[in-house]
Amino acid sequence: MNVKEYIQSWADSYKKDLTENIMPFWMEHGWDRENGGVYTCVNRDGSLMDSTKSVWFQGRFAFICAFAYNNVEKNQMWLDAAKSTLEFIEKHCFDEKGHMYFSVTADGQPLRKRRYVFSETFASIAMSEYALATGDQHWAQRALHIFEDTQRFLNTPGFLPEKFEPNVQLQSHSIIMILINVGSCIRKVVNDPKLTAQIDESIAKLKKYFIHPEFKCLLETVGMNGEFVNTNMTRTINPGHCIETVWFIMEEAKLRGWDKDMLDMALTIFDWSWDWGWDKEYGGIINFRDCLNLPSQDYSQDMKFWWPQCETIIASLYAYLATGDEKYLYRHERISEWTYAHFPDPEYGEWYGYLHRDGTVAQPAKGNLFKGPFHIPRMMIKSYMLCQEILKKLEEK
Repeated sequence: MNVKEYIQSWADSYKKDLTENIMPFWMEHGWDRENGGVYTCVNRDGSLMDSTKSVWFQGRFAFICAFAYNNVEKNQMWLDAAKSTLEFIEKHCFDEKGHMYFSVTADGQPLRKRRYVFSETFASIAMSEYALATGDQHWAQRALHIFEDTQRFLNTPGFLPEKFEPNVQLQSHSIIMILINVGSCIRKVVNDPKLTAQIDESIAKLKKYFIHPEFKCLLETVGMNGEFVNTNMTRTINPGHCIETVWFIMEEAKLRGWDKDMLDMALTIFDWSWDWGWDKEYGGIINFRDCLNLPSQDYSQDMKFWWPQCETIIASLYAYLATGDEKYLYRHERISEWTYAHFPDPEYGEWYGYLHRDGTVAQPAKGNLFKGPFHIPRMMIKSYMLCQEILKKLEEK
């Protein structure tokens, strides 16, 4: 393999796919130019199936539009879409306490609120990325304020309803890992020590509580002291989620001059998660595994969803940039070949989201309240950026 040619070809592919396929699809079928914001519940051909708006996707879409503008192409339409969506968020997506809804109507009437703060995390990274694009410090400060609210909601007993009865004491990987990325994004436009403190705290918690070398995995749910709890739910390994965490940690390690402890932690999780997640029979990253190799209880346990493949593409490029070890380039080739052979829809554009284990399409819609313009375009933007960094490093050799 000629590494330089390989990386250049993928850099070109990511940019072309983003600018000629993914972004045009959502600009045409998702962006609501009448009310602001974005629709995500669209069929295979982009036709609207449900005008309900996912609030966390309002933030995700605004982030992607600004992120693509900042790093791939100065397309004014993308920046306009980001602004339109941020204004929709501000006008319609918060309750009187500053807690965000999970879903609203097309014109912004509240429909549902959940016990989570993921809508807040995505709104804050959208605002920080838009501030980076425009230099508008209003949005930078707003991003920091929402981040502070998020921390307050999480740390105020009783503010967020408990998932279980009081005698069940568990902690979850998901909110801890996402706050690494949130802190990293906002820190680009606001120099506030609480952002790095949050990143340090999240990484320390993952290391102390969630990494379980006895199973060679990072668990999704553990006891309050990191103890392994032997139930179906708490034995779950989510390889794609673990691999997303990997590149969040590698990003922070890189900013700290490739901090060795952070990088070693990330690479260990990546190696374990690849071993658990890569489907040796059919290819692709599988949804869920059980750390004791018992049957997984989740109904979608053996499916192939779009987003774990995207996170693995990013992580493999990040790992190669960090180490130069060709095993990570090999992983990039394996996951990319499988992903691009099965997910893109050559007839109507964009990607399918839900495949059976063998790669056949389970359902053809391009979006819903959980799939929309986020993981796929983020992968293309981030991977394009990583390819540029790898090429620069190869030139310097």
